[in-house]
Amino acid sequence: MPMVVIITRDVAPRYRGFLGSVMLELSAGVYANPRMNASVRARVWEVLSDWHSELGRGTIVMTWAERAANGGLGLSTLGEAPRDIVAHDAMLLVRRANRAP
Repeated sequence: MPMVVIITRDVAPRYRGFLGSVMLELSAGVYANPRMNASVRARVWEVLSDWHSELGRGTIVMTWAERAANGGLGLSTLGEAPRDIVAHDAMLLVRRANRAP
């Protein structure tokens, strides 16, 4: 059972109550559970996805350890991700825009 971390940004208060009931809120909008199994993780994500499609606001990122995934990290997002994460040579990288000199 891998550690699951969920980060929320600009979401409705209902997310905080729901996530706080199944995970520890480490900081505002940052939730963790060290022993969440895959079926519970899928159900939590299903609830978050349903709410997000209904409310259409905010960003949610969920990550967990997954050996078969690039970089050993499973990753799901709702809304506009704050960073552009790309898979490259079995690793996850953050793509940044080039800045003109």
